[in-house]
Amino acid sequence: MRTLRRTALGLFTSTVLCLTPQAVALPAEAGHPVAAPSSNTADTRAAADPATAHAAADPATAHAAADPAYKVLVFSRTAGFRHSSIDDGIAALRDLGTANSFTVDATEDAQAFTTGNLAQYKAVVFLSTTGDVLNAAQQTAFEQYIQGGGGYAGIHAAADTEYDWPFYEGLAGALFRSHPAVQSATVEVEDRAHDATAHLGSTWQRTDEWYDYRSNPRTTARVLASLDESSYSGGSMSGDHPIAWCKDYQGGRAFYTGGGHTDESYSETAFRRHLLGGIRWAAGMTDADCRPETGYTTLFDGSSTAGWSQAGPGSFTLADGTLTSTGGMGLYWYSGREFSGDYSLKLDWRMAGDDNSGVFLGFPASGDPWTAVNNGYEIQIDATDAADRTTGAVYGFRSADIAARDAALNPPGEWNTYELRVTGERLEIFLNGRKINDFTNTDPARSLRQGHIGIQNHGDGDEVSFRNIRVKQGGGGQEPGPRSGEVKGVNGKCLDVDGGQTADGTKVQIWTCNGTAAQRWTLPGDGTVRALGKCLDVSGGGSTDGTRIQLWTCNGTGAQVWSAQADGTVRNPASGKCLDASGGTWNDGTAVHLWTCHANSNQKWTLP
Repeated sequence: MRTLRRTALGLFTSTVLCLTPQAVALPAEAGHPVAAPSSNTADTRAAADPATAHAAADPATAHAAADPAYKVLVFSRTAGFRHSSIDDGIAALRDLGTANSFTVDATEDAQAFTTGNLAQYKAVVFLSTTGDVLNAAQQTAFEQYIQGGGGYAGIHAAADTEYDWPFYEGLAGALFRSHPAVQSATVEVEDRAHDATAHLGSTWQRTDEWYDYRSNPRTTARVLASLDESSYSGGSMSGDHPIAWCKDYQGGRAFYTGGGHTDESYSETAFRRHLLGGIRWAAGMTDADCRPETGYTTLFDGSSTAGWSQAGPGSFTLADGTLTSTGGMGLYWYSGREFSGDYSLKLDWRMAGDDNSGVFLGFPASGDPWTAVNNGYEIQIDATDAADRTTGAVYGFRSADIAARDAALNPPGEWNTYELRVTGERLEIFLNGRKINDFTNTDPARSLRQGHIGIQNHGDGDEVSFRNIRVKQGGGGQEPGPRSGEVKGVNGKCLDVDGGQTADGTKVQIWTCNGTAAQRWTLPGDGTVRALGKCLDVSGGGSTDGTRIQLWTCNGTGAQVWSAQADGTVRNPASGKCLDASGGTWNDGTAVHLWTCHANSNQKWTLP
């Protein structure tokens, strides 16, 4: 699905977003001269809440680059309460589609849910559906659509739908329990990198019917926004009240927003933009890190720059909860504490155009930015440089997996999220939730597990912005919940289901990576590795060398449990043996099988 959005970084178009400057002195870059330091004149005053400032923006021009044409199915069948706002919702979605490259087919006919018909849509929107709206065959077709990489966007009463269908409950993330009267409430925006919420400020005041849910989706989804229960009457989720979220689910994408009860919702520019971002993400037109996230401590929250110090000249402006590089060259580093041991650093960033910046790790405290260059590591942000010094690279040391990076990278004008996960001297780099680099430090003069972190101001004319810088100490930042993507093995080839077939016993092999559903694997967190709705399986639960590895209906047995090892192997604990690309030469169609673990190249795998 991602291949439709762009084919080369050089084809990106960009929109430069102008921010009202408030001086925050600042950042510097590996391999480039740095001028003398300037004083830190940081002004930590926050700009006015941009929810209203953005409200006048035309949704048609609210993202940077035009999407390719695609189709969305809007489904609004009701078998229970019917919302009067459905007609307004359909009209609003049609308007958004006209302005943003997608065509809306609206229906209340469940017979639209066939394998052949669903295949033409990049996303299916459940618009305030209620009750049981699909029969068993239609449910199966929709499950297969999602498992094949399809997208889902649920609006409001989509959570009041299909209570007896476990797949749908997992897809929606949570189901409706109750609601108080329609009233104004404060929405707290937790993720300002996702396209559904990037246009909003840290809070969003609006009127709607605010659902309480039967469960809290925070452990299985990335919460984009939640409700301040003290700002209205009747909320009953004990102060942790998600209201919009996203998640990867069984090979597909799922977005949900609790807004949209009132007719007036669909004339609100900010809410319409919220819907547009959710649909774009569900349809694969933009990327985001939708893994669950808990336990992070904020280093920069959008207002205070306490604990940050300037090394070298240049500065960042602070506006709209965002630090944006301007002028000079330098390094803005977190002097408040040094990080040691295992940790995960996350931050959101955006390029205005063909710009340059980076994130530094593992350097000692110093007012000289060259200390970070010479004693730390830079994770690069620059879409058009050489392979070992472009976005996702460990600058000058290791290129990112360029194909994986290109598939995950949003273009200039859109936000991206890095996770930089340090485990010992190993650095794993995730872009928008997808692993794109894996580097191990062997230089005794440097240490990833001991030092400070910083963001770079590269030079005059380079405009890169940062938001929501946070860290989680210990455990390398591993969150529970599903991860999806390619499983890469020897010669850079992908683990592949032969012919994209789903029959039990289908051969699993390696094949040139091609982005199809046959190569999209999901790790739901239970030890299984899944594709096309089925599990990677050791035939017959065997343990002898050469036992066939196949696709099989998930059954909870040890034959379908796999464990990634520190040496890059993937072990089946029940047999004590490893996933292995058979033979001594590895071409398209080479079968994988079970074999005694030896950690040679044909047993090393990179997981999502």
